[in-house]
Amino acid sequence: MLKNIPSILSPELLKVIMEMGHGDEIVIGDGNFPAASMNERVIRLDGHGIEAILEALLTLFPLDTYAPNAFLMEKVGGDHVETPIWASYERIATAGDEGFKGFEMIERFAFYERSRKAYAIIATGETSLYANIILKKGVVV
Repeated sequence: MLKNIPSILSPELLKVIMEMGHGDEIVIGDGNFPAASMNERVIRLDGHGIEAILEALLTLFPLDTYAPNAFLMEKVGGDHVETPIWASYERIATAGDEGFKGFEMIERFAFYERSRKAYAIIATGETSLYANIILKKGVVV
């Protein structure tokens, strides 16, 4: 047990984010995201929502200040799904990291391709649709 580390962050996830270097990316996928077929390095946080994971992760994970650092999966054209979770993500990221530059949208299949190249994917139990995020790691100053 360690002090001041959010308990939602598993030992496996802590190891992975420690291994990541500047510019490496991590995906936080919702419950529908095909994590296992996208990447060999999958950390399972089933039963947890992305908001809680994002809030905890940003207490330890610096965002890149030299490049766009946060990305969301764009809704498929014609899909009228509501995405109120995006406003929550914006609030969490703005409060959690001074390097947050706002979210950039990535088309669905481009998001999948970027996920294949990510350092790791966190698979969650998030039930909201279009709740997937990619974060780019920065440096600790």
